[in-house]
Amino acid sequence: MPLRKICWIVFAVLALDQAFKVYIKLNYSLTFYGSDAIIDLGWFRLLFVENKGMAWGARLNDILPFISDNTAKLLLSIFRLLAVSAIGYWLIRAAKTAMPKGQLLAVSLIFAGALGNIIDSVFYGVLFSNSYGQIAAFLPAEGGYAPLMFGHVVDMLQFPMFTWTWPEWMPFFGGNSFIFFEPVFNIADSAISVGAILLLLKTRKGTA
Repeated sequence: MPLRKICWIVFAVLALDQAFKVYIKLNYSLTFYGSDAIIDLGWFRLLFVENKGMAWGARLNDILPFISDNTAKLLLSIFRLLAVSAIGYWLIRAAKTAMPKGQLLAVSLIFAGALGNIIDSVFYGVLFSNSYGQIAAFLPAEGGYAPLMFGHVVDMLQFPMFTWTWPEWMPFFGGNSFIFFEPVFNIADSAISVGAILLLLKTRKGTA
């Protein structure tokens, strides 16, 4: 797969991800727990939530409780920058060494998704005002809601396809309800997930 084709794949995913996020950011306020979704089809909901941490809202200081929220956020943003730089460098080298197309596609999706979420983390705090109870403004005169590197990742997609209640006899979960699929995510997350699954399949099969 030529490097130019990889660049187009990355650009397409990145453009779609950022266009969707900016549209949500500039047209809706945050969806708080218990409030109505922007769109609710039952099996699909369009929401607007902001993730200050890692996947599923986990934070670095949940693992390292001795560091502050700000330090955890800064370290996470720096780690993301280093990780996406390493993936990008490896992707360029892999394209030049004729890695199988399927694996290159997978890594391209992972890179594009990671880059999409890094843009939020690094720049959104400077570019937008906050969305708490109001619609954010782009490049507000009073400044953004957070310094560089302290932005929040915009999530909006949820697919709560069905729910059930665990049997009472089950330990820990008995009597509790479960929603599949409850986490809220974005297009960048989807690209990372699809890329990771594709990479795993292609690696195991050893095919192009």
